[in-house]
Amino acid sequence: MHLSRLTLAIASVTLTPAALACSSCGCTLNADWASQGLKTGSGLSLGLRHDQFDQNVLRSGTGKVDTAAITYPTDQEIQKQTMNRNSILSLDYGAADGWGVNLQLPWIDRTHSTIAAGDTEPSGSASSSIGDLRVLGRYQGFSPERDWGLQFGLKLPTGAIDVNFNSGPQAGQPLDRGLQPGTGTTDLLLGAYRFGPLSQTLDFFTQVLLQQPLNSRDGFKPGTGVNLSGGVRWVGEGAVVPQLQLNARIEGRESGANADVANSGASLLYVSPGASMAVTDRLQLYGFMQVPIYQRVNGMQLEPKYSVSIGLHYAY
Repeated sequence: MHLSRLTLAIASVTLTPAALACSSCGCTLNADWASQGLKTGSGLSLGLRHDQFDQNVLRSGTGKVDTAAITYPTDQEIQKQTMNRNSILSLDYGAADGWGVNLQLPWIDRTHSTIAAGDTEPSGSASSSIGDLRVLGRYQGFSPERDWGLQFGLKLPTGAIDVNFNSGPQAGQPLDRGLQPGTGTTDLLLGAYRFGPLSQTLDFFTQVLLQQPLNSRDGFKPGTGVNLSGGVRWVGEGAVVPQLQLNARIEGRESGANADVANSGASLLYVSPGASMAVTDRLQLYGFMQVPIYQRVNGMQLEPKYSVSIGLHYAY
């Protein structure tokens, strides 16, 4: 039982990336091991994860946009594709008294193509750099069972906000702020979670996490975001541990002179099956797929058909 619980902990080290301004620039999978009841004691751990998702479906409201019927030039931007290959390095430390802290530093590798208003040919961008650092503290010493807790922290503006288009008619012009590696803002993070057993071999977990920007920068402020998640996992004696989650994100519109107010903000719901495997007592591997089951966006936004997360975790 203890090995199975440790195995599932790998899926909780880094799978909650810093939320970006666009609605689906990062998966909404809950992989915070403290909120799932997978880390209640002390210890240091290191995680490395890779996310990949291709935003290639242009949506408006709850439906798809028929891009084949669009004649160029148009009086508004028509986004074509955003390919994301992102990696996250994380460091987690938990103390025996219920306090803990998690650091997450993402590396954002993104290519983007779009046809700007008035253009007939696509413009493109490509960038690889660090994103916004997250520092998330926790305390779950409220009860002897330690089966619920609170989270608090900050997202810091360490990611670049000055990436330009490098090809097409818009070459040399700034990329949309919602597609930059960072938001340029400091965001407050506040959350709460609860977990526990449903049976001898089945556990549950729930979490809510608020991300509230505290400032604006260069005429841009991302929208307030709320992540809601719940899931179950099988905690039998095998080395492979399956898990199923439902994840929701509600995000408000961007604001400011450099914000894309009309085409920002969304309500998203995903189902996320996954599994993990213990390679050794300390080294774990995992994989998850996240599939949308409801998407409602403001204006027109690119959304992925699915996202994939793979990674490893090492406990010292």
